[in-house]
Amino acid sequence: MRNQVPLDISVIPPRPAPARRAVAPPAPAPVPAAPAPKEPLWRDLVGDVLRRERLAQERTLKDVADTARISMPYLSEVERGRKEASSEVLAAAAQALGLGLGDLLTRAQGELVRITSRRAPAGRSTPRASYDGLCLAA
Repeated sequence: MRNQVPLDISVIPPRPAPARRAVAPPAPAPVPAAPAPKEPLWRDLVGDVLRRERLAQERTLKDVADTARISMPYLSEVERGRKEASSEVLAAAAQALGLGLGDLLTRAQGELVRITSRRAPAGRSTPRASYDGLCLAA
């Protein structure tokens, strides 16, 4: 019989699984601030006033364009705010509707004030002029 030498066998346990790091949920994407409302364009305001007045009088685009001696497609573009009409064209369109140029511009200015006063942030006072007039710069 042979001398048996005890074998020192050591069992190496498997490596423990790496500790899982707590993963924080991804931060919510920042909500972009709402863009500041755009000021309305003057041509849109004037066009809206022209169209509203024409429809209030139950007149067709062709009728008003013929009376104003403006092409019907051009008057349509002006009413939709697609064209910057000259003061001569605006005066002719206004006159065809029984308005003066000042009446047309005053109504557009009133619409501008109405729209922009609705958009003013709460708690912010806007300086007011001591008159309620119309100011145009060319």
